[in-house]
Amino acid sequence: MSGRRKFVTGNWKMHGLGGSLSEIASIAASAAALDDVDVALCLPATLIARAINAAPSLMIGAQDCHQERNGPHTGCISAAMLAEIGAMLTIVGHSERRQDQQESDADIKAKAEAARDAGLSVILCCGESEVEHDAGQAVARVTAQIAASMPGGAAADWLTIAYEPIWAIGTGKVPGMDDVAEMHGAIRTKLRELIGKEADAIRILYGGSMNGGNAAQLLAIPDVDGGLVGGASLSAEKFVPIIEAAAKA
Repeated sequence: MSGRRKFVTGNWKMHGLGGSLSEIASIAASAAALDDVDVALCLPATLIARAINAAPSLMIGAQDCHQERNGPHTGCISAAMLAEIGAMLTIVGHSERRQDQQESDADIKAKAEAARDAGLSVILCCGESEVEHDAGQAVARVTAQIAASMPGGAAADWLTIAYEPIWAIGTGKVPGMDDVAEMHGAIRTKLRELIGKEADAIRILYGGSMNGGNAAQLLAIPDVDGGLVGGASLSAEKFVPIIEAAAKA
């Protein structure tokens, strides 16, 4: 046993209006009934405060933050703003941000550090493209990404790593279990090189088409400490079975 408590986080991306609050409350009620698993939802900024009121037992977070505390950054939200409305954590470096907003490893490192300074926990994402995967470059790409994105003062009480094979996100494709084990093991090794013994306490999540049917198998792999779940986190019907699998893992 690793001693690391399982952690399942839902990333709602650009989904969710006020009518979704009842679904969030339902997820929270089911999660509260389970032991040995931490559960969070990273929601659109417009839902965060309302979700905290509707589901106070659930960890509610954001999907991104700006690296500056304030300034001329139209349309952006700082970590301090998120903390002020009650968010507990934020994702940084999701592949969709890296690709669509051209965020660099340096940007992501700065965002993680800004979030920590504001008192937020951080889920730092890494992952390879299908081209990199097919070329046998997945491990090299991901470990280089982690090294360049790693925030100063990294520690298990506020930092989580999420591995997301980009080609598996929302596609239904899942890497072979041996591939997942190899990657998570390589991430753990890289973390040890970067931060020493503290690496053994940091949780590494798998993100990429995790669902109720494959969660138990994925969560049984060494160094898979939970999941970063996209589409399947949008409803209690699909998300709760993943949480239940984590509680039993």
